[in-house]
Amino acid sequence: MPIIVHLDVMLARRKMRSRELAELVGITEQNISLLKSGKVRGVRFDTLEAICRALDCQPGDLLSWEPDAPH
Repeated sequence: MPIIVHLDVMLARRKMRSRELAELVGITEQNISLLKSGKVRGVRFDTLEAICRALDCQPGDLLSWEPDAPH
């Protein structure tokens, strides 16, 4: 899929672990892992908002569109 998830980069920049983010957002650590790997088909806006709030970032910091990326 040409949508690339940069959640792992933002976690590293904020020096935060997936477990801490999961607790702040209110979702499971497994779901954070799936998001980080890009193995999700979608994300709810309220979840995206909570992640952005926890990481103090914009949605564009977490997602990018790369049309030549493998599907």
